Amino acid sequence: MSTARRFVIEETKATHEMMAALTDVRLVRNLAYINGKWISGEQFNPVYNPASDEIVGYSTQLSCEQMEQAVLEADNAFKPWRQLQADQRGEYLMRWYQLILEAKQDLAHLMVIEQGKTYSEALGEIEYGASFVRWFAEEARRSYGETIPSHIPNAQLSTIREPIGVAALITPWNFPNAMITRKAAAAMAIGCPVLIKPASETPFSALALAELADRAGIPAGIFNIVTGKASTFSHVVCQSDKVKALSFTGSTPIGKLLLSDAASTVKKCSMELGGNAPFIVLPDMDIAQAAQAAADAKFQTSGQDCLAANRIFVHHTHYDAFLEHFAQHVEQQVVGNGLDPDVTVGPLINRKAAEKAMQLLNDALSKGARIVAQSPSAKGHTSTRGNFFSPTLLADVTPDMAVYREENFCPLAAVLPYHDIDQVIEMGNDTEYGLAAYVYGHDIHDIWRCMRGLEFGMISVNSVKMTGHPIPFGGMKQSGLGREGSQHGFDEFSEIKYCCLGALPTASGS
Repeated sequence: MSTARRFVIEETKATHEMMAALTDVRLVRNLAYINGKWISGEQFNPVYNPASDEIVGYSTQLSCEQMEQAVLEADNAFKPWRQLQADQRGEYLMRWYQLILEAKQDLAHLMVIEQGKTYSEALGEIEYGASFVRWFAEEARRSYGETIPSHIPNAQLSTIREPIGVAALITPWNFPNAMITRKAAAAMAIGCPVLIKPASETPFSALALAELADRAGIPAGIFNIVTGKASTFSHVVCQSDKVKALSFTGSTPIGKLLLSDAASTVKKCSMELGGNAPFIVLPDMDIAQAAQAAADAKFQTSGQDCLAANRIFVHHTHYDAFLEHFAQHVEQQVVGNGLDPDVTVGPLINRKAAEKAMQLLNDALSKGARIVAQSPSAKGHTSTRGNFFSPTLLADVTPDMAVYREENFCPLAAVLPYHDIDQVIEMGNDTEYGLAAYVYGHDIHDIWRCMRGLEFGMISVNSVKMTGHPIPFGGMKQSGLGREGSQHGFDEFSEIKYCCLGALPTASGS
């Protein structure tokens, strides 16, 4: 029996339960989507449900040669796509947007099975991700140039925005839908074909988007999903002179490697990298409200969020009271399978992530931190089984602990006291990262000092929710380059072309 045939049979057995829960089983795809066709590689890799560690399906692994062919197909599709009017490209995207919303329950179910987050979080992500498709479909017609007052006699000066060409997008497993739509919608709307490499842990969410893009009539070669080894894809696109832009969301170390590899072809690179968000509770803030907000900012997506509150700073006069309130929220968390409507915290993505969380906890305890509260064990599991990690509140955290220094990507909350505004701003900035920060308080002078003093690309005051289609998402320092979403989302996939239109001298005798 051939390898491909054997995996098709195993796929049918493994995905039966998953497909039975869907209204539209055609959304489950396990082949790559290249140039409008479903393409099989020679191998298939298993995809696991983080809640059960059971195989839920297999995704095909394209070869280096197949990836190189995908680059050529996308490049061939570039010219006719860019020549369409912005309104025409927008119409394709709007059809895609409508199909995504119509399928949102199925898409959310798929996401829970392969990623592990709760169903309500998954449904929210689908709606959030779709909002970028609509935003850029509408924003494309407003990708204005400018007229420049001329310093050259008898000349008209202006700029226009041109699509850069084929864009390679490497997306993470923690937001397997929205990180694709936020990048791809911007690139496609401005006129660029995209080659998307989804995380190997979550290919089905990406491939379902491809199925819907196909139904929306998006021309062949414009939206491509490439499954396979990340290292192979990265090398192919970084070395190809036909790929003009690279957009990556992931860890800072991997981002640095990609920047180095892409330098040989001088690509335009946008990087959304790691975070280590401070959550600052100002002295005049209501402690009960602050504890609720901090818990929300910490435990969303099981803590596997680059915006999660990693370091929580509380004024020393309210430190003990804050810990007491926060502990109540920790103990109320329900850990388990995200399809259970009572569950608030799902599993971590895999065993390696759970082991890393335990290492962070043990390191902190060995250096003097103390556990104030832990949630009950996962429903039907012990706290050490599988990929589950009980939300935990740590007090007396210090800067020498790994949980303070690193992006921890788990439901481990680290709380520290501070004494004055200057100190907490310095502590908040004490990290190589600069993605997002939270500030909670009422005194506008203290708030303003934090907003201006914190070295982060996004500051949210008195609100856990800060992102969305109209805002420029991105960080400072080693948290990345460029911005996604908003009117600035086109910058990563376009070039500004300057035009000087001179007037020829009038012909003699005319």
